[in-house]
Amino acid sequence: MNTQFPVLIILLPLLGFIINILIGNKLPKSLSGIIGCGTVLISFCLAIYGFMQLTSGGEKMIFQNTYEWFNAGGLHVNFSFLLDHLSILMVLIITGIGFLIHVYSVGYMHDDEGFARFFAYMNLFVFFMLILVMASNYIVMFVGWEGVGLCSYLLIGFWFKNQEYNNAAKKAFIMNRIGDLGFIIGIFLIFKTFHSLNFDDVFSGAANFNIGDPVITAITMLLFVGAIGKSAQIPLYTWLPDAMAGPTPVSALIHAATMVTAGIYLIVRTHILYALSPITLDVVAITGLVTSIFAGTIGLAQNDIKKVLAYSTVSQLGFMFLALGVGAYSTAMFHLTTHAFFKALLFLGAGSVIHAMGGEQDIRRMGGLRKKLPITFAIFLIGTLAITGIPPFAGFFSKDEILSKAWESSPIIWFFMLVSAAITAVYMFRLLYLTFFGDFRGSADEMHHLHESPPSMTVPLIVLAILSTVGGFLGLPEAFGAPHIMNNFLSGVLGDLPVKNMESSAAMEGILMAISVAVALGAMFYAKRRYTIKEGSIVPPQKSRLVHMLRDKYYVDEIYEDLFVKPARWLGDIFDRIFDRGIIDGVVNGSGKFAVFASRGIRLLQSGNIGFYIFAMVIGIVIILLINGLGFGF
Repeated sequence: MNTQFPVLIILLPLLGFIINILIGNKLPKSLSGIIGCGTVLISFCLAIYGFMQLTSGGEKMIFQNTYEWFNAGGLHVNFSFLLDHLSILMVLIITGIGFLIHVYSVGYMHDDEGFARFFAYMNLFVFFMLILVMASNYIVMFVGWEGVGLCSYLLIGFWFKNQEYNNAAKKAFIMNRIGDLGFIIGIFLIFKTFHSLNFDDVFSGAANFNIGDPVITAITMLLFVGAIGKSAQIPLYTWLPDAMAGPTPVSALIHAATMVTAGIYLIVRTHILYALSPITLDVVAITGLVTSIFAGTIGLAQNDIKKVLAYSTVSQLGFMFLALGVGAYSTAMFHLTTHAFFKALLFLGAGSVIHAMGGEQDIRRMGGLRKKLPITFAIFLIGTLAITGIPPFAGFFSKDEILSKAWESSPIIWFFMLVSAAITAVYMFRLLYLTFFGDFRGSADEMHHLHESPPSMTVPLIVLAILSTVGGFLGLPEAFGAPHIMNNFLSGVLGDLPVKNMESSAAMEGILMAISVAVALGAMFYAKRRYTIKEGSIVPPQKSRLVHMLRDKYYVDEIYEDLFVKPARWLGDIFDRIFDRGIIDGVVNGSGKFAVFASRGIRLLQSGNIGFYIFAMVIGIVIILLINGLGFGF
């Protein structure tokens, strides 16, 4: 079906960006906020219309070709967009969650002098993210891919007067470029192999290749490099925790529901190629498994409320990659959806705590906040129960499904993912207890400043809390005997893809669910005993070497500094001294000095003596005659 409304979904946030970036400072803040929020809301409404078209109209996809971008050397690229069941799910998440975060930002950023600029950047980010998920070919997808990288740089470094925040923005930008290099090389190889970059042509052409074909393996590996950069997996994950330097709504939008899920979307969109490469799927699964445990252990010892959630995001993305690696593509999308609900809720809830604490983010200086911030405590509790997998909250269903698929693949993988789930429960309940229970450990001024957030912040939190509570019913387990709404919805795009083993029985799934819930509850009670501070005003210091190593993030940043940053600076200094200053500057400056020196000598010939001029003319004629006589005539 070819229609004209999909491009409006994309262009409306761009319109909001243009208005706010050009004249936003001249408008009242309320109007800038209305423009920023309203454009995303209208896009969300159009996305609902598209969803209804796809579900009730019998259409499998909605295609819109805006114009021919370029045609050169056999490469024909249209700036065209595609809405199918996979992309419309992403669009609904981006615009729906994005709208709630925009509304929250009206209250959170109200006193910031860059209010209009903030909404301009947020709208621009939504614009590029929509291009990424609605693209019908890899080149247009890459435009959105690079655009969200640019916007992440602008938003992470929004408070650019702080040099540490600028460094965090640059770190995110540079590390994403590493992954993007793999992505663009993969696109080159796709074109060389399939002679097209349109999804339809590539996926239909994949039928001509056998499972395990080296070319397909190379393509999928290169695309996976791009995915681990954008979705913060080992070894390109260190940018995401530092990205917490941006305002909290940025953390919720970029690092919960949208940008970091781009790598998941890329692999699911290209699932036909990945199904032909078991080697790549194994690499994806192992990477997700290792990242999930590795990041989770770091989260156990972090004291910055946003840093804990950042490492939680990295760990949860590892869960999704594990699901992709075992061929459970719809399961990965299911967890992506529920994660968008509860992680956006947790980040915005953390923002409400920070707002109440006057900017303080250290959980060791909090405590007892449930009495002063009852709404924030309630929604944060719901988010914690959801992410740790306590029924009936959303994370229980999607996490259980991933564990079930892991069991089908390998009981060993299941065990390690269960360990990761237990770690998640420990650090999340540690965060909950240290923040909201016990005695308040902050200063008297902070105590006086404590207050619940305004409705513009609490209403989006309540909506997200509802979604985090009921969102899991989109994918009820087989043991419940109910239809799996998410699987049925995505089956038109993903088909009935085989997994490595037969589906587990309903009885086995029930046993796995019981074990998962028991582990989560055990971790919850352990955290309650370990981290509830009943007496005293400070959190007891941890002297363990392991705790210090976890708090210092396994010294990965220091290792990267020694292995890559310092050698790069050393090499740059060499090129600066030898090539730049010695050769390039030497040639440029030497040319100027030679011209000055030569002109000083030649000007002495201009003596004003006519006899000398006649003599010089005769000498010149003699030289010309000699040159002609030797056969070098002009």
